[in-house]
Amino acid sequence: MTQDLPGLDLAALAAWWPDHVGPLGGALDATLIAGGKSNLTYRVGDGEGAWIVRRPPLGHVLATAHDMAREYRVMTALRDTEVPVPTTYALCEDPDVLGAPFYVMARVEGTPFRLAAELEPLGADRVRGISTRLVDTLAALHRIEPASVGLGDFGRAEGFLARQVARWKKQLDASRSRDLPAADELHERLAAGVPPESAPGIVHGDYRLDNVLIDATPDGGDRLTAVLDWEMATLGDPLTDLALMLLYQRLGTSAGALVSDVAAAPGYLTEEQILARYAAGGGRDLTHFGFYLGLAAFKLAAILEGIHYRYLQGQTVGSGFDHIGEAIHPLLAAGLDALDN
Repeated sequence: MTQDLPGLDLAALAAWWPDHVGPLGGALDATLIAGGKSNLTYRVGDGEGAWIVRRPPLGHVLATAHDMAREYRVMTALRDTEVPVPTTYALCEDPDVLGAPFYVMARVEGTPFRLAAELEPLGADRVRGISTRLVDTLAALHRIEPASVGLGDFGRAEGFLARQVARWKKQLDASRSRDLPAADELHERLAAGVPPESAPGIVHGDYRLDNVLIDATPDGGDRLTAVLDWEMATLGDPLTDLALMLLYQRLGTSAGALVSDVAAAPGYLTEEQILARYAAGGGRDLTHFGFYLGLAAFKLAAILEGIHYRYLQGQTVGSGFDHIGEAIHPLLAAGLDALDN
């Protein structure tokens, strides 16, 4: 058994495993998967097979932001739909095992493309196909009737947008370490301008290319093999997913390490092409889309402030956190701009 990693007691996990996942073929080893700035994700193996274990971050955790049972439930519910998700094996809600709830799921082959430089060698045609599949999968998720997959009680869709504005204000205030007047202005304008809601559906909560896996191999056909990171999934207005994805695209690399620049790769669908493709597949009215972009910016700023707070408290695991606090300012500016335009 290899050395424990932060948040992962291998002896405790090995003792729990046989009764919940199955027999082990050997001693457990584990690797912390790079890139996670919220929930901690580990590759765990026994010498014969490999799995993924997910648990909340260490230290200060925002209420409802890292709900393992929620993430586990939605992936389990979607397993027989058009939306590809990893097979789920077991959920542990007993904090005595690893110090927090966690779950085990299958390890899926594929690449979470984060940078344009990673996409460019594939060529413009393949990049266009990958970005098209990303949009089509989102539209497919939003077409699913929640009750048809056992998620009719997964959230309260009515009044979703107003509650989102209030929720992310509460989350932001819970992690404030400084004055953010632009955040206060953005919140006031969002609260005063909530539009009529789109038809309710399943909301992923953080949908973008590096939260999905692509089988980018010569014989893989660049299939989208899994949608990951469902920690903020709920029922609500699905246009919030589309807005957040496009906000990442607008920001490019201006928000530091958190935001990818994949949309800069030749062939990647433009914002106009994405909106047209999604509208054709989902049939939703995009009239008030500026509000959704503003809300996406506010939400992401609240998430970043939570990460920044944990960094200041020495409670983050891994590298790349030192500039997260600076990324909030262009996000807030983008949110205000979206409301104006």
